[in-house]
Amino acid sequence: MTSLKQSFNFVADSYEKYRPTYPTKLFADIIRYANLHADHNSLEVGSGTGKATEGFVKQGISKITCIEHGQNLVELTRKKFSSSPTLHVIHSSFEDWNHPENDKFDLVYSGTAFHFIPQETGYRKAASLLKVNGVLALFWFIHIPSFEPVYQSIRKAYDLFAPHLEDSSAPTLAEFIEKRNELTLQSGAFKDLSTHTYTWNQTYTAKEYVGLLDTHSGHQLLPPEQKELLYQEIEKAILEEGSGIISKKHAVALFLAKKKDV
Repeated sequence: MTSLKQSFNFVADSYEKYRPTYPTKLFADIIRYANLHADHNSLEVGSGTGKATEGFVKQGISKITCIEHGQNLVELTRKKFSSSPTLHVIHSSFEDWNHPENDKFDLVYSGTAFHFIPQETGYRKAASLLKVNGVLALFWFIHIPSFEPVYQSIRKAYDLFAPHLEDSSAPTLAEFIEKRNELTLQSGAFKDLSTHTYTWNQTYTAKEYVGLLDTHSGHQLLPPEQKELLYQEIEKAILEEGSGIISKKHAVALFLAKKKDV
């Protein structure tokens, strides 16, 4: 798990360049559910390059403490938000980070990162950091497999060079939501669970699509020669089947819950 978590640290610039941004409506939905105001304090778990952070800042929410394990990611995010004096980026894992017990947050949120926290630690610690009726907002990009011809050709590349990353049996969006709902409620720390989904299509050139793939942890952990052969074959498939352009369906699932009264 640690190697997967740290893999993003080595592709910080690529992550910022190729990863899609979260929908504006997602942040509006969180702010409305949490009744969040500019003077409220928020905590971000696993801020990465600040993709989620940016969404809140654009909505006028910038009293944010960001916790990030990767040093390169920390430096990039600090530079990115250097003009926001109330936004602080701390270099630490969430599990190891210590915070004054009497200093609580109105919102704890995490974008495509909370699965790296052991579930027996994550939910309980998040709850301990929230004020009474404080809100937990967890959201993820969920991969949706496509079976269009270009993606079938791409699967052949995976069969050749990285069969363990082939996606045809990946969990569906509904299955992912069901599992995360269960984990959230199992913690016993939250109530009033609400789930939202957001989907859209985005086009990429062959090189852009490979750049996007290279920001995913499973691909990052491939040996360099194996990864290069895989990417060459994927580019070839997109050039031949899609005339150099590929459309990907993106999906984001948002889970909102309030801290239970103690």
